Amino acid sequence: MKSLWGVWKNNPHQKPPSRKHTNVSQLNIPTEARIEEETLPHYRADNYYPVKIGDIFKERYQITGKLGYGAYSTSWLCRDLQDRSFAVIKVSTFLSNFPSATDRERRIYEHLANINSSHVGQPLIRQLYDSFDIEGPVGQHCCLVLQPMRMTLLEMMGLNTKPFGIPLLKMTVKRLLLALDFLHTEASIVHTDLKTDNLMLTLENVDVLEAFAEAESDNPSPRKINDEFSLIYRSRKLCRPAGDKGYGLPVLCDLGEARIGKRHESGPFIQPHIYRAPEVIFEMPWDSSIDIWNLAGLIWDLFEGEHLFGNIFDNNGGHDPFKHLALMVALIGPPPADYVRRSETTEQCFNIDGSWIAHKEAVVPSVSLESSEKRLSGQEKKEFIRFIRSMLRWLPEERKTARQLLEDPWLF
Repeated sequence: MKSLWGVWKNNPHQKPPSRKHTNVSQLNIPTEARIEEETLPHYRADNYYPVKIGDIFKERYQITGKLGYGAYSTSWLCRDLQDRSFAVIKVSTFLSNFPSATDRERRIYEHLANINSSHVGQPLIRQLYDSFDIEGPVGQHCCLVLQPMRMTLLEMMGLNTKPFGIPLLKMTVKRLLLALDFLHTEASIVHTDLKTDNLMLTLENVDVLEAFAEAESDNPSPRKINDEFSLIYRSRKLCRPAGDKGYGLPVLCDLGEARIGKRHESGPFIQPHIYRAPEVIFEMPWDSSIDIWNLAGLIWDLFEGEHLFGNIFDNNGGHDPFKHLALMVALIGPPPADYVRRSETTEQCFNIDGSWIAHKEAVVPSVSLESSEKRLSGQEKKEFIRFIRSMLRWLPEERKTARQLLEDPWLF
């Protein structure tokens, strides 16, 4: 890895970075302030690779600026010095004896690369351009070079406070279903983590990336320097589309929690709590149908502007499985006896006939899908509720598949 200035000295034809308006005292953030990844639970500085703006990785990818951060990685806009194009580098954290989500994501992309397919859903998954490892102060970090994107759906919804309208919702759902059908049927992959910050919008043109690079060059981002192995920048956002138009099209991203295989054994550590399928809560074996359950909750969020399974946490903010399951009973009815017999764990909540018995732990609330849906009426509402119900079924095999949902009349 080389610094930006060192490379420029060896290549005088390359335009050097601008340093105008740079005031070091204004750029440095006080060491006592906690910023960016430091604010995350369980943060440890030595888990993060100390990326510096201007660094060049693999003698090819020049770091232009910081886009974001998470518990398992930081994301950076970079310029490919071979063809001057832009890409995004996701640099994983190093966790001893524990593979990061970025490492898992690379394995998923390697699996996808071996699939020869013409499925129309394959291009609706964010592209991986390259991957490599770098050696940090305490260990190795996986780096993924990814297709640059405009923003996440979560960010877009933050800019536009209104929930999705029906045409936008249907377009988004169709694209997501195509991507899921490819993953489920041709790649044997379960995503397990469908949410608004794992759906990103395509980039209409590279002008915003050039503007980002120029802004970082002219007015460098503030940073906090703890020591030579701990340097933290504030993230910089891409500029908004002119007139709030031209956001791009949704693409499925972030395969760091995905699993390869048709069927998986029990394990509670998948899916966001609000989208968690009942078989995952009961630690039953599961398959791709958990993505379908997850999708129903995500659709509800996008259209209704609130979580379908939102009231499922205790007073301390922890997930309460009894409240969650009681709400499922209220919204879709009790489970069939066949479902109850599939796990001994279900006996904590249900009689063999599926009736709720965990009254001391949670009360089945007086709500329904119909009463929770606030935006539609008449036949339009009935069709929407029917579509949602076809995904929210206790028995996984009774949920419609992504391919079947693509043929559902509600989408047309």
